[in-house]
Amino acid sequence: MTTDNLVLPAAAGPGSDFARLSRRITDAGLLARRPGYYTARVAVVTTLFAGGWVAFALLGDSWWQLTVAAFQAFMFGQIALLSHDLAHRQVLRTRRPTETAGLLAGNLGVGMSYGWWMDKHTRHHANPNHEELDPDVDPDILVWSQDQARASRGVPRFIGRHQAFLFFPLLTLEGLNLHWSGIRAVARPGLRRRGLEATLLALHFATYLTALFVVLPPGLALLFFAVHQGLWGVYMGSIFAPNHKGMPTLTGRPQLDFLRKQVLTSRNVRGSAIVDVALGGLNYQIEHHLFPSMPSVHLRRAQPIVQSYCAELGIPYLQTSLVESYRQALAHLHEAGAPLRKRS
Repeated sequence: MTTDNLVLPAAAGPGSDFARLSRRITDAGLLARRPGYYTARVAVVTTLFAGGWVAFALLGDSWWQLTVAAFQAFMFGQIALLSHDLAHRQVLRTRRPTETAGLLAGNLGVGMSYGWWMDKHTRHHANPNHEELDPDVDPDILVWSQDQARASRGVPRFIGRHQAFLFFPLLTLEGLNLHWSGIRAVARPGLRRRGLEATLLALHFATYLTALFVVLPPGLALLFFAVHQGLWGVYMGSIFAPNHKGMPTLTGRPQLDFLRKQVLTSRNVRGSAIVDVALGGLNYQIEHHLFPSMPSVHLRRAQPIVQSYCAELGIPYLQTSLVESYRQALAHLHEAGAPLRKRS
């Protein structure tokens, strides 16, 4: 779907709509920092993560290690979500401690380059679902529109025919892709604090692989690695897929103000506190894109304010269940690949 299929409500005035919404959010106190919440969250995540590795060491050569692998896949995702909040300045006020904490969580904790991811994610926030400007809809493996499908070559052209069916199986490789992207980032000049990032990544991989092959026999070590990295990839993809996939894509210079650009390209996911924890608050994707520095714990409270405001202005605001969000995303992928199936 592109903006050609979308009837766009007119803005009341340049920048005025978002300014009024921002005042409502500020008056509700939702942009205030929550140091107590983040202290508790970091403590819980760190304790559970460390506890998982203690259980790994105590179990030794046991098939129960695959349960530990699944648990640590979840914990890797939780650490990545903390790194995300750090990158958006939700946790700490100043840059230096934010970067230090982000490097420890991203590079050392899960083996993902914090600097590379932050650059990529910043560009995504600036132009969500824009086919030329958002790196998250680059047609490097999958195609996100029929125009991309028609222009595709190589791997995207081959996979794009049946990408909706291959999407979740491909996510088992996403963890390895995040590692490899970090390695490529530190191998090329230009990355800020490149030496430190490389050192922390090397330390992560050395410690992780040494632990696997010292505690476990080779076969079980490889199986642990496959389960851990595969489930982490599926978890990460399952967090981010509902947010924008299947929403309108943009091209060229669309005439959208900030409010409409963020709302019309994003989808919220309804759910309980369990969904909030599992998705790190990113199920409130619309609110997060409008107020990226808002502490994730406040997004639930911001949601009815934003939804009501969009209703006042006649701006479409999409919120679905988690299962429906995946259905819509997969249906969009299937539709985007249609031109390739016609050629086969």
